[in-house]
Amino acid sequence: LHARYVLNLLHETRKHLKQLPNISHVSTCYSEEVTVCGDLHGQLDDLFLIFYKNGLPSPSKSYVFNGDFVDRGKQSLEILIILFAFLLIYPKEVHLNRGNHEDHMVNLRYVFRVRLTTMSWAHGKKILRMIQNVF
Repeated sequence: LHARYVLNLLHETRKHLKQLPNISHVSTCYSEEVTVCGDLHGQLDDLFLIFYKNGLPSPSKSYVFNGDFVDRGKQSLEILIILFAFLLIYPKEVHLNRGNHEDHMVNLRYVFRVRLTTMSWAHGKKILRMIQNVF
């Protein structure tokens, strides 16, 4: 995606998240299924495998992602783009909980910050600042 679209997605995600309470309440019933995922750590193949096995988020398929979306793996930004897009499309079915890797100080120690600031995009640092703001 062009950096302009990534920044727009981040802005809309931030607006949406600011309206939510600090605690998410997800209820289930016998006819509904909720998939709980955690620790993707930038491994896009893991996210694709989860979607392949459980289906994409939809009004009938809820997901809770328990943080640690970024770092270590090479595709942290791609994971964020996918998760934030699904969050905006299905705000009642997709829940994102922040993990310790969605923290500025942790990002300083791991590869996520380095990857974003050294990307060929002229807006890598601006995107990183906006992502930190969303976190």
